[in-house]
Amino acid sequence: MPALRLSFADVQDFVASYMRQFHELGLRRDHILITQLPNIAEYVAVYIAALKLGIVVSPVPMQFRHRELQQIMQLTAARGLLTLAHFKGEEPTREVRVAAEGRELLLMVLGEQVTPGAVTLPNRAANAPAVQQAEQLALAAGVSADDIATICWTSGTEGLPKGVPRSHNHWLAISQAHFDGAGLRRGDVLLNPFPLVNMAALGGCFMSWLHGAGTLVLHHPFDASVYLQQIARDRPSYAIAPPAILNMLLKNEQLLAQVDLSSLRCIGSGSAPLDPAMIRGFKERFNIDIVNLFGSNEGVSLVSSAAEAPTAEQRASLFPRFGRRDVVWPQRIAQSIETRLIDPESGAEILTPGQTGEMQIRGPTVFDGYFRAPKLTAAAFTSDGFFRTGDLFEIVTDSLGPRFYRFVSRLKQLIVRGGVKIAPEEVEVLLAQHPAVLEAAAIAYPDPILGQRICAVLVPRPGAAPPTLGAIQALFREQGVTVFKWPERVRIASALPRNPLGKVVRAELAPLAAVPDNVAES
Repeated sequence: MPALRLSFADVQDFVASYMRQFHELGLRRDHILITQLPNIAEYVAVYIAALKLGIVVSPVPMQFRHRELQQIMQLTAARGLLTLAHFKGEEPTREVRVAAEGRELLLMVLGEQVTPGAVTLPNRAANAPAVQQAEQLALAAGVSADDIATICWTSGTEGLPKGVPRSHNHWLAISQAHFDGAGLRRGDVLLNPFPLVNMAALGGCFMSWLHGAGTLVLHHPFDASVYLQQIARDRPSYAIAPPAILNMLLKNEQLLAQVDLSSLRCIGSGSAPLDPAMIRGFKERFNIDIVNLFGSNEGVSLVSSAAEAPTAEQRASLFPRFGRRDVVWPQRIAQSIETRLIDPESGAEILTPGQTGEMQIRGPTVFDGYFRAPKLTAAAFTSDGFFRTGDLFEIVTDSLGPRFYRFVSRLKQLIVRGGVKIAPEEVEVLLAQHPAVLEAAAIAYPDPILGQRICAVLVPRPGAAPPTLGAIQALFREQGVTVFKWPERVRIASALPRNPLGKVVRAELAPLAAVPDNVAES
């Protein structure tokens, strides 16, 4: 299928068409619309159309199945859900129908194909009168920049997805960090391979495209050969990519020989530690700067570029101490936020280099609280309004003073697989449903491509045969759980180590989870 290429005028026409269709279907300001769409050009127009009408967009990954969809439908009481009739040989509407059973939900399908039980939303550009009508609808909606624009989702330690509402102003504030940090310019061509569901794609490329009035090139799911073809054809000046992909690309001379990377000025990466050799390699071989990005849906946005951290070793692990009165940085975000490190045990602020503390942040980039979850919100914020990130950092000094933070580890027990955060408790609840499992723990183990994968450490019931990986994955399949939450390794233990409070000591299970399969089987 040929790529769909839209000018700004084309986008305006598509936006007007979707606005009129949303209005005719009864969607109004503050109604919540779940979107489950891949990175297609029409998705951009859908976003803009909904936001101009004040409809709150709640985007979810294409991988979500009925379990996750049902949870989000229940939490949001969404008025509608927009998806595709077919995607990669699957029918997303089947999972939606299972999730929506017994619930009033307007199911919409984007495209021309008629789908039983769903409303078709045609991909048709509007004519001039329809564009004028759309503008009148936008004026009537009276959307404010402080209105909630989106509700994105992140995994919580409680095993349920947590909704992160963000206003138009939230997105504006945090997008400045990416635009400035990546050194973007008006008219830049941006290549985005991350799904349009969270901070990486929305606060990064989507908002930067709007700031720069350039060209947005979409790509997803990731395919290295297609990605390189887009670089050769569309000549992006900026792209984002996971660290593992950049490492793989730099070591694959055959792939590199097939593409001209000279259009790229900068590549953004993050969600896992960067390799200084990779940063150095792209600069020395192709004159491409790698920017280290550390962000979250809640509003954390640390950016380390060549301007702040000129050496590869610095940029791989250090982030400027934005938001400190005693450290001056020129970026806009450094002037608008406040950051600090707090000792998790004593609650005292850490000002001495080398001591580990939890990163806390306050300012216009930070969301106001989890969606319809006052207890979670109260636990996530300090009494003086700082957001507790759950990320542990330390202060690092260079020749000019204590100017940097270094990420150390996570205070929260989240598994981060390919940049996606997964609550181990959610996985453990499912593992416990297997009839042969007495108790279970979900433990991260390192992976060179995705950063982390999930290992299920199982204690079998007395007299029961230990479950195999195939049996565990079959259970997750039957429960309708998205594939990236499935364990990919099983280890058997006689008991789980616990502290005096009865909590599983995951650190003691990490070595067992990290044992490769061929060693564990020998």
